Amino acid sequence: MPESSPAESHLKFTTVTGYFLQDEPSTDPKKFDYVASNFGLIPRSYDSDSEFDPEGHRTQWERLEYHINKLNNDSGPDTQFKLLFVGRHGEGVHNVAERRYGTELWDCHWSLLDGDENGTWVDARLTDLGISQAKTANKAWKKQIEDKIPSPQSYYVSPLNRCLATATLTFEGLGLPHTDPFRPMIKELVRETLGLHTCDKRSSKTAIEREYPFFRFEAGFAEEDPLYSSELRESDTARDKRLRELLVDVFEHDANTVISFTAHSGAITSILEAVGHRRFALATGGVIPLLVRVERVQGPEPVMRVDPPMGRPVCRDGGH
Repeated sequence: MPESSPAESHLKFTTVTGYFLQDEPSTDPKKFDYVASNFGLIPRSYDSDSEFDPEGHRTQWERLEYHINKLNNDSGPDTQFKLLFVGRHGEGVHNVAERRYGTELWDCHWSLLDGDENGTWVDARLTDLGISQAKTANKAWKKQIEDKIPSPQSYYVSPLNRCLATATLTFEGLGLPHTDPFRPMIKELVRETLGLHTCDKRSSKTAIEREYPFFRFEAGFAEEDPLYSSELRESDTARDKRLRELLVDVFEHDANTVISFTAHSGAITSILEAVGHRRFALATGGVIPLLVRVERVQGPEPVMRVDPPMGRPVCRDGGH
């Protein structure tokens, strides 16, 4: 009689709300200032305060960190709580080009080209404003460090240049653990929506390594971009599936509690979808913290609906 196969299981993600203003339906993403609001941290008490801070001398971040650690200590082996800091890259030259031409012409024509008379946007780089936005994030982190914000224990970043540069500018010189030198893990799946737009085609591994020699590559990272297609654009549901696979990969292999991701608007939209968070669009350079419950659930993983990739859009006048 053959041995019975182990029971199937999968990871379930849930946003634990009530800790950050971005969780609240009343918070308007268009008006929200993550810098002025201490990353959105809600001033409140926790049920662990009586044992950790009976005199009321600890900072809000210190009490939150203790509270999360207590949640983990009190949970069973199949449940973890993770504090994620998810940052969007600063403004890139492609963002400027899209504003210049308008979204429709950008999507159906200009995004398919390598650039215009103003320069190239292949693997788009930061503008001066984008650099300034990343430096603003650096100052925001510096301010929160004074209030004892939990330090990221792991850093993950998209291989696209605008994210590599943003992560560097955001975390350099802060004195946080694992940032001197700063050696984040480059992961292919953290990327923006795949295909068609040349700004979303990454550079070679050799070129990335030359510019960011201290950064680490995940195992199996290819020399040339294996995901970009000049003919098809990834659907939103396919991107959702890809970013869920990213989170499963990270949570299956990384036992750390506080994790940083530097990513893109589309990727962040899918991360929020994967963890059951409300939609919350980040401005370029913005940061959103998430408290996520990760549970090992018995049974097969629910099948995600995945739409097929899309071909090149046609401009209204029929031209490209």
